[in-house]
Amino acid sequence: MTALDAVSIITTKRDGGELSDAQIDWVVDAFTRGVVADEQMSALAMAIFWRGMTRRETARWTAAMIASGRRMDLTDLPRPTVDKHSTGGVGDKITLPLAPLVAACGAAVPQLSGRGLGHTGGTLDKLESIPGWQADVPAPRMRDLLTDPAIGAVICAAGADLAPADRRLYALRDVTGTVESIPLIASSIMSKKIAEGTAALLLDVKVGSGAFLKTLDGARELATAMVELGDDAGVRTVALLTAMDIPLGRTAGNALEVAESVEVLAGGGPADVVELTIALAREMVALAGLDADPAEALADGRAMDHWRAMVRAQGGDPDAPLPTAKHTETVRADADGVLTRLDALGVGIAAWRLGAGRARQGDPVQFGAGIEMHAKPGDAVTAGQPLLTMHTDTPDAFTGAAAALRDAVTIETDASLTSAPLILDRIVS
Repeated sequence: MTALDAVSIITTKRDGGELSDAQIDWVVDAFTRGVVADEQMSALAMAIFWRGMTRRETARWTAAMIASGRRMDLTDLPRPTVDKHSTGGVGDKITLPLAPLVAACGAAVPQLSGRGLGHTGGTLDKLESIPGWQADVPAPRMRDLLTDPAIGAVICAAGADLAPADRRLYALRDVTGTVESIPLIASSIMSKKIAEGTAALLLDVKVGSGAFLKTLDGARELATAMVELGDDAGVRTVALLTAMDIPLGRTAGNALEVAESVEVLAGGGPADVVELTIALAREMVALAGLDADPAEALADGRAMDHWRAMVRAQGGDPDAPLPTAKHTETVRADADGVLTRLDALGVGIAAWRLGAGRARQGDPVQFGAGIEMHAKPGDAVTAGQPLLTMHTDTPDAFTGAAAALRDAVTIETDASLTSAPLILDRIVS
């Protein structure tokens, strides 16, 4: 008989054993109810960190996380549902133009997002820089917006009743050195995405200095685990591995990134943001089983129409001026040559020091803070030319931010640079 108590489950995994379905179901449920203490779940998380989990264990762990709360049912919507999750990076504002673009192609996009922790704000932080915009959307209202053919997309906060066990476990992992566990990362992401009720899911797994995962092998391992979890749960899932050694676009910071996203929806914007938005949209449209060309929906203004309707539906004013920082300072090129390196991590740290991100959950962010990039790798520059503009309400932050940016920039004479691909790999089961 399988022992259903915390100590037996911890020691089984500590000693390299495989947990049974009954053990996983019991420990996740007992932890959610407070029967398993935080220190016991922390010990189990550390055992999982070192010993890992099989595919079956990870799938069952994810299912138990989902079962700890409510699972939304969107099967009766008149449009096919598809969502996207990004593991995050510097300047990653892709969700903002992507959700209305895919909605303009005929899909319903239930995008449950979060606030940032670290370099820059999360998707909700960016959108909350729009005057009046609200992140909290009740489930019945969410269904109405997804059904409305003029809107079709919702970007909002996940309800507290979706995978609550994961929320409690993540808080423990964050303070016990067990965040970097592929099974626990995969189950954390996928439990919330599966619980939201989408029929299909695209994963954008970032790779590089500005990403959580620095190596292609690590990113491929996580992407494969998440694709398997999605397929095991009946959610059609594809993952793209995308480059994050260089920041996306020319801005990093909340309101700055919203403005850049609107430029993309208006038919302009940086080439890399446009390229990745269309590439991800094509994957999502295919997963939804639709025959539509996202490039056309972007070019003819339909995506912009859906953006404006989506913002208004969540209380925002798409025409209102966005917040701007009180102070700016420019970092200039110190030599003639070619910009050969603009390190995403350094730009992210600078944006964080300026106030665009947060060090702890619940800290405020400065909506106008961040970095504008006037040159990207491969561009010729001259001494004294503006390279980056820093924005902040706290000018004392300029010194630390400028130091991070100087370390992030390399200018070489007589150099040439071949542009690297944005999409590095595609993972399907």
